[in-house]
Amino acid sequence: LEISYQTQTRQIEKRRYKERDERIITEIEITVKSDRNVIGYQNVVRNLGWRVYVSNDLELTLSESVMAYRSEYLIEHNFARLKGKTLGLTPIYISDDDRVKGLVRLLSIGLRIICLLEFSVRKALRESGEKLSGIYKGNPKRATSRPTTEMMLTAFENVTLNEVNVNGVKHLCLTPLKSVQERILKLMGFTPTIYLVLTG
Repeated sequence: LEISYQTQTRQIEKRRYKERDERIITEIEITVKSDRNVIGYQNVVRNLGWRVYVSNDLELTLSESVMAYRSEYLIEHNFARLKGKTLGLTPIYISDDDRVKGLVRLLSIGLRIICLLEFSVRKALRESGEKLSGIYKGNPKRATSRPTTEMMLTAFENVTLNEVNVNGVKHLCLTPLKSVQERILKLMGFTPTIYLVLTG
């Protein structure tokens, strides 16, 4: 867009009125006008949807190279999780370098677990040809074959273990697992026993 504007200034004399003295008020009026740059617009539209692919495999066709690029595994995607809420490697004040290394190594173990769980579930869904539903808040029927670990962990938010003492006897009560929670455990290669064992 090409923007142009004009400024008009005018002064208005105000007469004296009761306690107010005679004065001059300055009013500024700005008029803005926009026009589309036709040549610039055409250049942008001409380049929409284009992407440059570079490969050293000269045998690949265009469609094969596009699909290979879309399916490419990028390790950087996993490291971006260190900036999220789940792991949260945020700037904190640690004066000792060894503690900084320890924190990063500890969070990297958590990152490996997150990636492993996600890989296992996606592989199980791919092999069975099914999708996982019930993990989207507000849209329980929406299904996906590529769920993230964060989405699956959110499905376990309301699972609680309560301890009640009755006449000196300790009783443990676990929230019953929902069908989607049991399915996630099965896709991860676990059974509900890992939760039920908590009650003894």
